[in-house]
Amino acid sequence: MINLSRNEIIETVRMITEHHFDVRTITMGISLLDCISDDKNVVANRVYDKITRYAENLVETGDKIGAMYGIPIVNKRVSVTPISLIGASSLGYLEIAKALDKAAKATGIDFIGGYSALVHKGATEYEKVMLKTIPEALATTEKVCSSVNVASTRAGMNMDAIKEMGALIKEAAYLTKDRDSIGCAKLVVFANAVEDNPFMAGAFHGIGEADKVINVGVSGPGVVKTALELIPDGDLTAVCETVKKTAFKITRVGQLVAQTASKMLNANFGIVDLSLAPTPAMGDSVAHILEEMGLEQVGSCGTTAALALLNDAVKKGGIMASSHVGGLSGAFIPVSEDIGMINAARAGSLTMERLEAMTAVCSVGLDMIAIPGDTSQEVISAIIADECAIGMVNNKTTAVRVIPAYGKGVGDEVDFGGLLGTAPVMPVSKLSPAKFINRGGRISAPIHGNKN
Repeated sequence: MINLSRNEIIETVRMITEHHFDVRTITMGISLLDCISDDKNVVANRVYDKITRYAENLVETGDKIGAMYGIPIVNKRVSVTPISLIGASSLGYLEIAKALDKAAKATGIDFIGGYSALVHKGATEYEKVMLKTIPEALATTEKVCSSVNVASTRAGMNMDAIKEMGALIKEAAYLTKDRDSIGCAKLVVFANAVEDNPFMAGAFHGIGEADKVINVGVSGPGVVKTALELIPDGDLTAVCETVKKTAFKITRVGQLVAQTASKMLNANFGIVDLSLAPTPAMGDSVAHILEEMGLEQVGSCGTTAALALLNDAVKKGGIMASSHVGGLSGAFIPVSEDIGMINAARAGSLTMERLEAMTAVCSVGLDMIAIPGDTSQEVISAIIADECAIGMVNNKTTAVRVIPAYGKGVGDEVDFGGLLGTAPVMPVSKLSPAKFINRGGRISAPIHGNKN
């Protein structure tokens, strides 16, 4: 068990009370491989029973740990084995989606992830069936989240799947048009998806994982910004050192929470994800960290370089503080979930093109971005393809979570409430990539992907 010194405890209390520090999530990963059946009702019942049995005390345990250490634990979540596999024999995917939602409500968790498919090289017939159910599954459930991996550095890019995801995102937007197209906020398209991600909407429980695993995601943009405020004239080397030291302290707390939760829930300790995950609250913004480094506003020239510095320093500082660091780990840049990003998008300094450049060096990708509702499915597919290319060539995880807000245009706003926040509808190029997208097929892996 990790031990914290008196000074570390005092510093942690200050981070919590003054700088919005929290443990963003305790996520329990649950294997559903033993729930497979060729009867859709049997598999749905098995899924519900196993989740409610394993996660029965997850929320209560999270609250106990929060009270024990005085650390806010914002979310308690569950991730499961990709449902494309679990429903392969029965094809009862929508029944499983309803069972997942019912189990999430019964256990009191915030979200359940894993309505997912891994089709980066090709899709089987059962996976093709599953993909078509995603919009309805997201529209008819409250807590279910979905993700699809369509590219990897080793396999290349499945352009047929990327083409279909553009259409599925449009359908999800239409089916939830009465709620600002919120279905799309629960759907992520990945390149190089990781199997131990504790954050939604992209979490799923990898098939290489144990039966029951605890993954913890920490946060603390406000803590990092406050630390940088103490060195207003420091050079960028000093900035790096300050971020590293702060990330170390934050991750130490995550390690403590992860170890305690694993023991109390009789589960394997998976990883600590040390990503800086913002919220819409003032003082909890990754954008404001970049501005504290010296940018007039995020989106200006220099933004990508500042983000690269931040992401690298967070990883270097955090990796020494935990025995198992994983997940995504770095800095998130979700527009609707970060007040600094929201303000920059409203001001026009933060554009889609700048965000795309930033994704080459940040933790994930184009995240929680509202775009005009009349954006074509081919343009959405092309956005996904561009982002997957960045991930594939740079051997990193990238993702797209865009919301084509039905009936809304540039300058309008969407409001999802809570951690999902608010976002202005941002312009995208109307030039057509339709011929390119409709070619289909595969884009081969980069030459450096061929290594053993």
